Amino acid sequence: MLERYDPRNWPISYEGLIETAVALGSSIVLALIVHYVAFALLRRFTSASESQIDDVIVQRVRKPLRWAMIGFAISIAAENDHLVGDGWDVLAKFLQPFVLGWVAYAVVKGFAAGYERQVELAGDEVATRSLRTRIAILSRTATFAIVIITVSLIMLSIPGVAKVGTTMLASAGLAALAIGAAAQPALKSLIAGLQMALTQPLRIGDLVKVDGQAGRVEEIRMSFVTVRTWDERVLVVPTARFLDNTFENWSRVSEKLTGPVMLHLDPASEVEPIREEFEAFVKAHPLWDGRNLALVMTEAYPESIELRLSMSAETIGDLFNLRCAVREHMVKWLRENQPDALIRHRLEVEAANARAKEV
Repeated sequence: MLERYDPRNWPISYEGLIETAVALGSSIVLALIVHYVAFALLRRFTSASESQIDDVIVQRVRKPLRWAMIGFAISIAAENDHLVGDGWDVLAKFLQPFVLGWVAYAVVKGFAAGYERQVELAGDEVATRSLRTRIAILSRTATFAIVIITVSLIMLSIPGVAKVGTTMLASAGLAALAIGAAAQPALKSLIAGLQMALTQPLRIGDLVKVDGQAGRVEEIRMSFVTVRTWDERVLVVPTARFLDNTFENWSRVSEKLTGPVMLHLDPASEVEPIREEFEAFVKAHPLWDGRNLALVMTEAYPESIELRLSMSAETIGDLFNLRCAVREHMVKWLRENQPDALIRHRLEVEAANARAKEV
């Protein structure tokens, strides 16, 4: 016959449980009060400074540090109460690396966001794109390292995983070769991403031309770069592609560019009136920035001549619209004022018959 279970025979009394709960609760409440007071003072100090970085960092680390303070309070309570200590010793092996990794992750993200916000307030567009690219790549690299280290520390706290790691180290020779061969593309992408951040052949927001396609750089990651074209397509280009091959960066230094409009006309064309009309139209156009303006004959063939009409604008978008306007206006002007300058490759049957009758 089973004996009736008597709560009075518990190894822990009700009074002990109440004392443990009070000690644990008071430690947590005290930690939250200290956390609140500390961050109230930090917010006062950061609001008085001109930098935007400290404001964002304090905002990002507030939540993970709150949990870190709670864990610290539980650790203090565990030193004085064996009931808390028995359970906390097991959990602390996993929670401590996680909380520390969370704090480090928040610091990196806060620093990146704060520095980017401060750079944007400076107003220098070229410097902003350059620093945004560097911040994005370096912050992703640091985040990747923090995640790997945190997961590794947590996994090493598991006895079974630690034994597996010890067993794998016994055959490290073949494993190193296999891992090295498998990780070669990843390592190449990692090195390419770091090199992209340091040398910056392109930046976020740059207008580039790669594989015959032109578009704006939207995102730069360790392994690939996304480029959005004018028709809203997205090109996904490997990062190493920009380091191993030639590409065009139209906004490397600034958005100011000079662009051409090519006209192929009949050799009998009067070039000077065309030049005068072109210069008058561009000078009156609001998109011209007043820097470069020229019309030159670049080629002369037996059946045609080539005129290059070059002009400049403040931005790449303005230059594209200005070139389109010049192209449309000049073709219209030639059709109305110098129709013989337009090259025709068609059979004029009626004119040919008329000339034959005259003969």
